[in-house]
Amino acid sequence: MKITSLDPTLCLPLEDSGFGALRTEQGNLPLESLDVKASITGLIAGVEVAQGFRNPFDVSLEATYVFPLPDRAAVTGFRMEADDRVIEGVLKERGQARADYAQAVREGRRAALAEEDRPDVFTITVGNIVPGERVTVRLTLSQPLPYEDGAATFRFPLVVAPRYIPGAPLDGEQAGSGAYPDTDQVPDASRITPPVLLPGFPHPVRLSLSATVDAAGLELTELASSLHVVEQEGTTVSVRPGERLDRDFILRLGFAASTSLQVDEGGAFSLTVVPPAVPEGRVPRDVVLLLDRSGSMGGWKMVAARRAAARIVDTLTAADRFAVLAFDSVVESAFDGLREASDRNRFRAVEHLSRVDARGGTELLDPLRQAVSLLGEPGRERVVVLVTDGQVGNEDHILEQVGGALSAMRVHVVGIDRAVNAGFLGRLAGLGAGRCELVESEDRLDAAMEQIHRRIGAPLVTDLSLKGQGLEEVTHLGSIFPGVPLQVFGRCSGEGPLTVHGLAAGSPWEQSVAPVTVANPALPALWARARLRELEDRYAMGEHALEPRIVRLSLDHGVLCRFTAYVAIDNRVVAEGGPQHRVIQPVELPSGWEMPVAAAAPMMAAAMPMPKPASRSFAPAAYSAQEAELDLPDFLAGGAAQAGAPARGPVAPGAPAGPPPPPAARGRGFAKRAMRPAPAPTDHVQAQLAAELVRLREVTADRELYLADLASRLSALAAFLGGHAELEALARELERADRPGADVGALWQRAIDVLARLAGPEGTPERRPFWKRG
Repeated sequence: MKITSLDPTLCLPLEDSGFGALRTEQGNLPLESLDVKASITGLIAGVEVAQGFRNPFDVSLEATYVFPLPDRAAVTGFRMEADDRVIEGVLKERGQARADYAQAVREGRRAALAEEDRPDVFTITVGNIVPGERVTVRLTLSQPLPYEDGAATFRFPLVVAPRYIPGAPLDGEQAGSGAYPDTDQVPDASRITPPVLLPGFPHPVRLSLSATVDAAGLELTELASSLHVVEQEGTTVSVRPGERLDRDFILRLGFAASTSLQVDEGGAFSLTVVPPAVPEGRVPRDVVLLLDRSGSMGGWKMVAARRAAARIVDTLTAADRFAVLAFDSVVESAFDGLREASDRNRFRAVEHLSRVDARGGTELLDPLRQAVSLLGEPGRERVVVLVTDGQVGNEDHILEQVGGALSAMRVHVVGIDRAVNAGFLGRLAGLGAGRCELVESEDRLDAAMEQIHRRIGAPLVTDLSLKGQGLEEVTHLGSIFPGVPLQVFGRCSGEGPLTVHGLAAGSPWEQSVAPVTVANPALPALWARARLRELEDRYAMGEHALEPRIVRLSLDHGVLCRFTAYVAIDNRVVAEGGPQHRVIQPVELPSGWEMPVAAAAPMMAAAMPMPKPASRSFAPAAYSAQEAELDLPDFLAGGAAQAGAPARGPVAPGAPAGPPPPPAARGRGFAKRAMRPAPAPTDHVQAQLAAELVRLREVTADRELYLADLASRLSALAAFLGGHAELEALARELERADRPGADVGALWQRAIDVLARLAGPEGTPERRPFWKRG
């Protein structure tokens, strides 16, 4: 075959193109722009985030975007703008919000949904964007600024970094559309793992970010941005055009904070207490240092982590004992057990740390368990120091397993990354009344090491308590460390001063602060957000009875949490039949990260549009193409009906069992098997009926279509059982549900009654996880 050379002028390279670049005549991906405007007043920032979506396709579109927000921010407003219309979002219980959104989208109305999946990971879904249309969704939030050593920090994350997802994949319905499946340790993994763009994507999202600073009467001495190139005009700092969404935006504001108590008219307050001038106490400590050596720590992060760990070892004295554990998928120790922090042992530990390289996965739970077991001796201060980027997805599982034990120790965390998982690391440090220090670059390492050196020792004031008239629901007090003011939110009905009590160097210490009334609407929102985060952590650690209380607090104060969601719904029909195309927005690979081999397939998939569904179907796609080829009994009975058939594990608790394959996928020999004697009902069949019952009870719209669809599945199940009179009769009744004159309400209730009886105890299963409701 002859190979013809092309004219070079006919195949010019795309501007900024690289491996994995994608450009089509229809345009690129739906997220077109991100606009962040922050107004900083003292130690509080008010922020408006605008996300601009455009439909580049010739059919109606549903776009999903997984993105970060500051973990301490209170989201208090949501609205959608499209076609010269503004639709204000309403905060509802999460399952109800999702059901309302799904119904609106099915009816062809434009709608948007905002959900929280982690304290710093959120999802926006916008449905029925018509071809060529632009839709803007806006979030309003308030966030407190951490303050230490004479500077406040405004940190705004811009990308959700890939996270390590441990555990066995779950069968059945997935919680989201992400790159990785849900697992038993991360049951919502598919919601927090957006696909990642391959390097070189030519047209990134247009980023506009500005912050206007009002020092609120304090002398502003410095404005410094550490990761982005910025432009400054007066006290407004803006990111230079062309920057990408691949790292956190960090702005440091130098000024001197002071002790203060701000109270709004409703009684919400913010208390700031600067560290007292008392000598630092030194008590013998048992310290376990955990160094993350997983693959995501490669490059400059591993160098910085080794230096940080070595500096921490140098802070120890001869009265201390310590252990050094480096972990990825396995845990390696510098030596057995706790050793005295002699010069020789500290030298051996630093020598061990110098040989640590990045590899493997971030299996964080096992090293935390080992640290807890090593720190069992009473009478000494027990300290855990974790050096990591925190990029794990099983945060709640970790808190459930070791959160209680860690709360009895002091936990310090050093987070190293340009897109650090600050939310989880802050939760760990907060449990153990310790400090979370974040290092975003090599340039910041020396300054951060100095802060770590000062704070890794004992705090200045411990055993804190707050007293005053009418105090209620005060956030966790923690301890006071050198250079770090105490910041507390709460509510009070009294008008007098508040007094902080504690122990400083073993002696009683207290300080009273007089209130100043302010008109700041952010105060009640920040208190509610801080209180919600504490309750959600307790829920993750096993206190599931807190859910109604969390929902009530969220709705009463209009602050988004994991159990609620904002939904904005237009009342006009713009796309008959609902969206015909669905896309989850891929995100940038974080700056400084190397392309992980294991992530290549999901990242390549990010550059490809998702397939358009062939038709609208209410049967959940809970089985793979491989499972569709199995014979029906194998699918229902876990593969036990036929020798050599692939085995399926049991249905995971809380996950609905998958439906039988449709008739076209039953496989050969179905009629012959139907002639066999009817097998006795099994747990698998009852689980199947229970799952159908759960889904049926959640249907709120188009019930006639769902019931007709259910009829075919019940017929197949009855045939598998070799004939089942009640199921067959119910299926025949439901087949008429979508015909004129059918009493849909009566048929729906009839189906519920029959399935509840046949499913037995499985007919009243526990409520579905909040991330799958609706």
